[in-house]
Amino acid sequence: MEELKGKKILVTGGAGFIGSHLCEKLLSFGAQIFCVDNLFTGSEENISSFLSNPNFRFIKHDIVDPLFVDEKIEQIYNLACPASPIHYQHNPVHTIKASTIGVINMLGLARKHNARILQASTSEVYGDPEVHPQTEEYRGNVNPIGPRACYDEGKRCAETLFFDYHRMHGVEIKIVRIFNTYGSRMAINDGRVVSNFILQALKNEPITIYGNGEQTRSFCYVSDLVDGLIKTMASDKEVAGPINLGNPHENSVKELAEKIIAMTGSKSELIYMDLPIDDPKQRCPDISKAGEVLSWKPQIALEDGLRYTIEYFKARVT
Repeated sequence: MEELKGKKILVTGGAGFIGSHLCEKLLSFGAQIFCVDNLFTGSEENISSFLSNPNFRFIKHDIVDPLFVDEKIEQIYNLACPASPIHYQHNPVHTIKASTIGVINMLGLARKHNARILQASTSEVYGDPEVHPQTEEYRGNVNPIGPRACYDEGKRCAETLFFDYHRMHGVEIKIVRIFNTYGSRMAINDGRVVSNFILQALKNEPITIYGNGEQTRSFCYVSDLVDGLIKTMASDKEVAGPINLGNPHENSVKELAEKIIAMTGSKSELIYMDLPIDDPKQRCPDISKAGEVLSWKPQIALEDGLRYTIEYFKARVT
């Protein structure tokens, strides 16, 4: 993307799993990156190869606190928020602050710099869906007082704030709803299904399945997701979203576990535990809008993406 060369772009959550891949891709296009992260779930290891790049600047900062940037910013990607249940439930009040106070701070920064801003929302806004697959028009089935609500309702409020700043102040906004994404740089203690299963399989430990394993998920490889983010940011001004980004191919959790056991040659056995509160039974995106508006669809097959991810974790735990 030649048009990104020299463009000054701020990425919050830029040292995280998805954020670091996004920074890397934008740097490859010649953009100047301001990477903002408080390193709660992000890691300096994820961005270590960029630190010597003159187009990359790391700012350790929590977006719950106001952020001031002297240079003129042209685009903002807001990815700053813990995304796995283990992390967002660790301090649920702070999780809500990231999606409300933090989002207000980022929208204010976008307004000040007259920058286009993208919000990384989530499929969790659909809750435990009663519509399948989930379209952007579906308003969700979310428990506002459950243990996951700090994340689910926080992200729903963030979308509200984005549209209110758009209507009140004319801020150029983009909202994407990210479905299950996996790949290298996932944290070892992430607690999400792909990283859990791979680590347990590599260690020949029992693979923990919550519920009966028939609940379904769709898994999008991180490079596909990043391409979707960049295409959304580059879309016409009138395209505000929300737009689902994810892989529409569905797998049961049990199928995923069996596939990972086979691919790793593991001796792990499956064990079953109670399903967590409000854990969705089905999660699969309708990506028709992404196809029509962005000409985007995932390119990486699950087997290929898992192979890359297994190699990444193998190098870290063996």
